[in-house]
Amino acid sequence: MNPFSSGTRLRDMIRAIRACKTAAEERAVVRKECAAIRAAINENDTDYRHRNLAKLMFIHMLGYPTHFGQMECLKLIASPGFPEKRIGYLGLMLLLDERQEVLMLVTNSLKQDLNHTNQYIVGLALCALGNICSAEMARDLAPEVERLLQFRDPNIRKKAALCSIRILKKVPDLAENFINPATALLREKHHGVLITGVQLCTDLCKISTEALENIRKKCTDGLVRTLKDLANSPYSPEYDIAGITDPFLHIRLLKLLRVLGEGDADASDSMNDILAQVATKTESNKVAGNAILYECVQTIMSIEDNGGLRVLAINILGRFLSNRDNNIRYVALNMLMKAVTADGQAVQRHRATILECVKDSDASIRKRALELVYVLINDTNVKPLAKELIDYLEVSDQDFRADLTAKICSIVAKFSPEKIWYIDQMLKVLSEAGNFVKDEVWYALIVVITNASELHGYTVRALYRAFQTSAEQETLVRVTVWCIGEYGDMLVHNVGMLDIEDPITVTESDAVDIVEIAINRHASDLTTKAMALVALLKLSSRFPSCSERIREIIVQFKGSFVLELQQRAIEFNAIIAKHQNIRSTLVERMPVLDEAAFIGRRAGSLPGAASTTTVPSVSLPNGVAKPVAPLVDLLDLSSDDAPAPSSSGGDFLQDLLGVDLAPASQQSAGQASKSGNDVLLDLLSIGSPSQTSSSTVDIISSNSSNKAPVLPLDDLSSVSLSSKASSNAAPMMDLLDGFAPSAPTENNGPVYPSITAFESNSLRLTFNFSKQPGSPQTTVIQATFTNLTSNTYTDFVFQAAVPKFLQLHLDPASSNTLPAAGNGSITQNLKITNSQHGKKSLVMRTRIAYKINGKDTLEEGQVNNFPREL
Repeated sequence: MNPFSSGTRLRDMIRAIRACKTAAEERAVVRKECAAIRAAINENDTDYRHRNLAKLMFIHMLGYPTHFGQMECLKLIASPGFPEKRIGYLGLMLLLDERQEVLMLVTNSLKQDLNHTNQYIVGLALCALGNICSAEMARDLAPEVERLLQFRDPNIRKKAALCSIRILKKVPDLAENFINPATALLREKHHGVLITGVQLCTDLCKISTEALENIRKKCTDGLVRTLKDLANSPYSPEYDIAGITDPFLHIRLLKLLRVLGEGDADASDSMNDILAQVATKTESNKVAGNAILYECVQTIMSIEDNGGLRVLAINILGRFLSNRDNNIRYVALNMLMKAVTADGQAVQRHRATILECVKDSDASIRKRALELVYVLINDTNVKPLAKELIDYLEVSDQDFRADLTAKICSIVAKFSPEKIWYIDQMLKVLSEAGNFVKDEVWYALIVVITNASELHGYTVRALYRAFQTSAEQETLVRVTVWCIGEYGDMLVHNVGMLDIEDPITVTESDAVDIVEIAINRHASDLTTKAMALVALLKLSSRFPSCSERIREIIVQFKGSFVLELQQRAIEFNAIIAKHQNIRSTLVERMPVLDEAAFIGRRAGSLPGAASTTTVPSVSLPNGVAKPVAPLVDLLDLSSDDAPAPSSSGGDFLQDLLGVDLAPASQQSAGQASKSGNDVLLDLLSIGSPSQTSSSTVDIISSNSSNKAPVLPLDDLSSVSLSSKASSNAAPMMDLLDGFAPSAPTENNGPVYPSITAFESNSLRLTFNFSKQPGSPQTTVIQATFTNLTSNTYTDFVFQAAVPKFLQLHLDPASSNTLPAAGNGSITQNLKITNSQHGKKSLVMRTRIAYKINGKDTLEEGQVNNFPREL
């Protein structure tokens, strides 16, 4: 006989395939066998059809295409004999799925077989239907399956129940037809039928509210009795597993009770006793027992509140944590995470065991236990738990350190009882795992340090000690360098010594040594070296005796290939060598940073806070910085969640005037190149389209020497600009109205209190308010700027931005020069119209730019303290 003829036995084909030494040989064998099967199919060979289909199933399992044999399945299913039908249905389930159109042809055969007198053929049909049933087949065959739920043979009833589950998943609308037959199955004595009936009822309850209420009302007591009989049943070899009678049925019953008891106090009360019995009497030294206990705990935690049962359930989970099986410990940690919200005090009793799991060798358990510890920490236990975690940080794996460090930093920041404890813990973390600390963490540490004035000396000494042993931790180096730059004199003179400190002797040269080591470290990155250069500049003023040495260190970076370091080195060297008269002023200590505003920004609750900053920039490779458009930054439009800034004049004019300028984006290249100012001229019919952008500026201010600056705008509906105007500047034209703003008129309305809108070490801004009669939504503000320093400010410019529900108009400032030491002031009038008057309060972001001795300075702030009646 040809070894590859259609008459070849299945075992011979399998032997030939297994004998192949290479994949190419295997493909050749399969190819020849498939060719022989195709030939037999074409010849309509009925003698070996079942054998050919069996071969095709094996070939399919090897991953080769067998679609050409699908019709053979249908022919075998239509055969009268049981053996042919069995192979046909097996092939149908293996070679086809519910998406195949061929499947529609088998519906009639399935219907006939479901009504067959031979129960084994009925079982084959139910098995196939339960595996590949589509929605159309479910609707057509649901009546036959529903009828078979009451069949005399328990195996058919069991298969019919499983098939019903598939039908309900495909067509949930049929649920009401299965409620009564399904509840009847819950009274079965045969465990196989009963377990499928319980599963069918569980799925019914999840699909249909009507079924849930019906089963809850009629079957809860019966299910409780069934579970009680099962838990108290004597040894039965037929169902016994590890000394427990049918644990699978136990678990299915507990799942159904959980669904019935959730949200219903009466049903929960009726099952409390049996749940307590299962929880206390089930042995936990076998896998089967642990599975039942776990399901029992889930049921207890899901049904309506019973304090005693919850404590019992959490104690079971606590026992699971001591189990040697990692899977059991993991599921226990998962359940405890859910249980914390229900009964946190009971979970706290197992805190020590949970903490041990953080030190487990299994990475999954460590991570889950750490998340649970984080949830458990509160104001009362933060100190011991943080100490345990930091102690473990010293010996933890490198892969786990990032997660552990992040959690410790979050815990310390969230629950810190006092600033000295916060600083101590953070220094420990930086010393042990500083390379894993994120930037915002050490930013926050510096903010806290600046606010703890009485701890400046203590902190800089602690950092000095930590640096001696942990100089390889990058973030520790940064914080140390920053603090020595700010408080190096306190380190040398032992200012603010606390009782808990050991005496330490540090010379000025020692302090400079620390910064020099940091800047010359091979591992130090650009940020660290830049911070070290700033620290050296500050120390040159604080330690005059080391000034020359510091200058030599700085000069080394004048030839740096990194532009940022080169620029700093050149500028700082010039300051030390040529500008000693202003050096002490330039390197004054940083003002106290606004801790609340910083926390708010980190949480995303505040768009910004009052601060003195340099011009914002985006860092590019090699230390090059690209300035951000001032107004974009003022409105926080450069943040990640803001829309991308518009590049065309048409976009912001569309927002400003409410005009659809979409066609403008489709103009020719020559037209598209016109500036946004030209578009503005055209829309307002001012001048000809051929005018240049400079003539547009002249429209805004008639005095060409005092023109308002044209700045890049991203959303003019929320921005108004002041002009860099002198005392004789012409009034700015209102682009929306075409009229020059008039001076605010006097009124006899209510008097509103003045506020300090912004104040820093160098500048104060106050607002005085008035309203025009008959226009309560419009507020006139007189802004007064006062210089608090001994330097005169020149090129003074005030900018403001408001939300879209406000309209803001600014008059020109009274001057662009602000006298020193409060010997004069600049005033500027603002007019705000609140479209949500009475509903929303005024809010404003401010930006003030000026020059001190020719050097640009920028200050920003947010005004939130407007009187509510405005």
